[in-house]
Amino acid sequence: MPKEYRATGINLKGMPLGENDRLLTILTKEHGLIRAVAAGARKHRSAMAGRSGLFVVNDLQISVGRNMDRIKNAEVLQSFVGLGKTLAKLTAAQYLSEIALMQALSAQPQEELFLILVEHLNRIQDAENKNVLAHLNHGTYHLLAIAGFAPQVHSCCVTQRPVIAKREILRWKVGFSIVGGGVIDIENGPINGGNPNEDRPHVTDAIGGEAMHNRISHYLTAPELLAMQELAQTNLADNILETHTTDWLTVERLLRAYTQYHFDRPIQSSALIDNCFFNI
Repeated sequence: MPKEYRATGINLKGMPLGENDRLLTILTKEHGLIRAVAAGARKHRSAMAGRSGLFVVNDLQISVGRNMDRIKNAEVLQSFVGLGKTLAKLTAAQYLSEIALMQALSAQPQEELFLILVEHLNRIQDAENKNVLAHLNHGTYHLLAIAGFAPQVHSCCVTQRPVIAKREILRWKVGFSIVGGGVIDIENGPINGGNPNEDRPHVTDAIGGEAMHNRISHYLTAPELLAMQELAQTNLADNILETHTTDWLTVERLLRAYTQYHFDRPIQSSALIDNCFFNI
């Protein structure tokens, strides 16, 4: 085993170690998730102080230790200073980093995960504050996609028929099943003249109405479904970015519940979401 190795990595977590050091959790392209000591990073005017900051991308030279690896040298490649300018951007960045940490593996390449995370951190950093939530949802969806379980949003996860949002129909809704993995087309409910105030409309499908009725965990309006369907695209179109914040909040809560269910872990940063975006 080599005594040293190189890696390109982004700092996702840090904690004090001893009097002057910092223990970093770093997502690297070449070696996946690693933990390494940044010696002297907490000393006044230490060169490692800035290089060990959150969301800093470094070209790293790391020495292998018996108990802990140590950063021998670090050269900054990118520093996301813009993420700290608003609470909304910082919260969104921490949110995405939590999801990346949930799926990151150690001792094997994680280039796609690294690149997707960095790409969406750039988008959040550069976004207008009113669009940060949309970019957070976009990044969340793409991280779910590379993990292999992005929700099915363009067709019914039961019948596999296309689901098309109908803005022209008052109170139109579609079901969503976290367990089932995506949207469930609803018939004979509010979209077809049923009681628009009914909390849980009747569902009919090949498996049986009652079974699907019990699997639905959320309901989406036409604008909310359209927003979710666009998340699979490489870039968000301007008209989708104009989706109302309340609709994006609904999408975020759904994706949050979906992510937490599939990873079986809470997203701690989500506690600040409502405070950051509710009044935007």
